[in-house]
Amino acid sequence: MILILDYGSQYTQLIARRVREQKVYCEIIPYNGRIAHRQTEVEGVILSGGPASVYEDEAPWLPKEILEWNVPILGVCYGAQLMMHTLGGAVASAKEREFGQADLEVKKTSSVLFEGLEKNKKHSVWMSHGDRIEKLSPGFEAVAVSNNSPYAAIENESKKMYGVQFHPEVEHTSIGRQVIANFLFNVCHSKPTWTMQSFLKTQIDQIRQTVGDKHVLCAVSGGVDSSVVAVLLNEAIGEQSVSVFVDHGLLRQSERDEVDGYLRKHFKLNLKTIDATERFFTALGKGVEPEFKRKTIGRMFIEVFEEEAKKLNDIQFLAQGTLYPDVIESVSHRGPSQTIKSHHNVGGLPEHMKMKLIEPLRELFKDEVRALGAELGIKHEFLWRHPFPGPGLAIRVLGQVTKERVALLQKADHIFISALRESGLYDKTWQAFAVLLPVQSVGVMGDVRTYENVCALRAVSSIDGMTADWSPLPYDFLAKVSNRIINEVRGINRVVYDISSKPPATIEWE
Repeated sequence: MILILDYGSQYTQLIARRVREQKVYCEIIPYNGRIAHRQTEVEGVILSGGPASVYEDEAPWLPKEILEWNVPILGVCYGAQLMMHTLGGAVASAKEREFGQADLEVKKTSSVLFEGLEKNKKHSVWMSHGDRIEKLSPGFEAVAVSNNSPYAAIENESKKMYGVQFHPEVEHTSIGRQVIANFLFNVCHSKPTWTMQSFLKTQIDQIRQTVGDKHVLCAVSGGVDSSVVAVLLNEAIGEQSVSVFVDHGLLRQSERDEVDGYLRKHFKLNLKTIDATERFFTALGKGVEPEFKRKTIGRMFIEVFEEEAKKLNDIQFLAQGTLYPDVIESVSHRGPSQTIKSHHNVGGLPEHMKMKLIEPLRELFKDEVRALGAELGIKHEFLWRHPFPGPGLAIRVLGQVTKERVALLQKADHIFISALRESGLYDKTWQAFAVLLPVQSVGVMGDVRTYENVCALRAVSSIDGMTADWSPLPYDFLAKVSNRIINEVRGINRVVYDISSKPPATIEWE
């Protein structure tokens, strides 16, 4: 396996994702976690990036065991700086911070890290650092440079230690996959044996071992993730799993009937659908803060599930479709990654929840969940629905959440999504949706002044949700959708289009 030490980068799990793409098994643990007992398993170590500076008093450190194992090491950004700092080099604050796209020029074309890449060409890479390496440790040499980084890639070939100042794990680095593959196969000599089939088998075995003869309540929110968990549990323990689909009144138009019907008909799930609309709207009340909405909805979900568990007896576990992007944006999962926002099934759990959690997708990204769903026999059309947040439309209705405002958004969103499907654009976007803003604007309809709501449309392209670019949908398409929404949804008189990428924005508005 490849061991990834987490130093707090928002992209740490992306490193794991890139490794798994090469069908190589890997695990993430915090830099200060227990690692001594893993020595015999590890064939290579990757040190992640992070927000700290190596010269700070309480900066995260490089465990001495790693250096004693005599296995290949690849340091990424902070990880590379930490290697130099630990081994006798020098790192200092850069005069010019290097953030975003940069041109990388490979000086040592024979370097194993850059094997297979076109020579004598500058490569586009993603930088994100305020410090830089000023002096190399003994035995290291420069492999590549950028405008602001004289040591953008370094290596000590005899000790099989490598460092890159850029982030090879992100989509914005054109050569990233090749660099990681070179480290895995040419340096660590890993074998491509980890597949979604093996992951499925492992999860089924783990679920059976964890649950034993007890019963599990599976939380189904209507999205792809929770549906995959429900089918996975059905495959693993059958009738010991009870799926509860809670309609909180914040689903997309017609979604309750579509999800309920498909799961019952094709997988014969032990599924119970509950209409909790009034309960959720009452709990949300006049609250407008995003964190309040997310945590309130998370709390309400758990209350409903716990009540159902009491009715069913012998329910000791709660299963839910938490993914890693949810976790890393909500809490410090395994390392010191910074919190961005709470997710309903991460940040909103009560401290004394009576059931134990089962989260079989916790280490996966959306596309990996879809691959797992395909292994389970879930149809393509269902798996490739755009991601939908557990809090539902509550975090797309900015400001107070009322039935009337949700109904407006459902209609606008349905027009947008239907138009994407009709135009062949739905599968070309990773996620698209409408947002109802807490803003009213003046308009004119039929020579009459209107003062109604503003609707924003959002569409992004992405692979895993950790980074995303706004989708340049055709102008004529946007004009058509805008016209339909304004004409067909009474209460909306203006439509705008969101052209923000992630980062710096998030995909959802709240």
